[in-house]
Amino acid sequence: MIKWASKLYFGEDFKQKKKSKTMKSIERGEMTFEVYCITFASNSHNLFDIINANELLFPYYARQEIYILGLAGSKGQAKILVKNMLEEIYNKTGDFKVREYF
Repeated sequence: MIKWASKLYFGEDFKQKKKSKTMKSIERGEMTFEVYCITFASNSHNLFDIINANELLFPYYARQEIYILGLAGSKGQAKILVKNMLEEIYNKTGDFKVREYF
């Protein structure tokens, strides 16, 4: 099951029209082109996962609760977006407690 953060972050390469179309494609389980999702980490020792949106089509993810925090158009943009998110979280809270922040 896919859930979306109330404050969703987008990479600089996402245009406004592409945002809603991409979100609908992900929810419907359709193939997407060059879309990376930033989610809560599946491992408790990490902060985030960066997942190619097409990986969400695998049966494993259909059984998981995926909480999407951000979308980017490339792996590089996803890394920059994660950096920006971490800086914002740290500046506002003084800590890196990602799950508590969201």
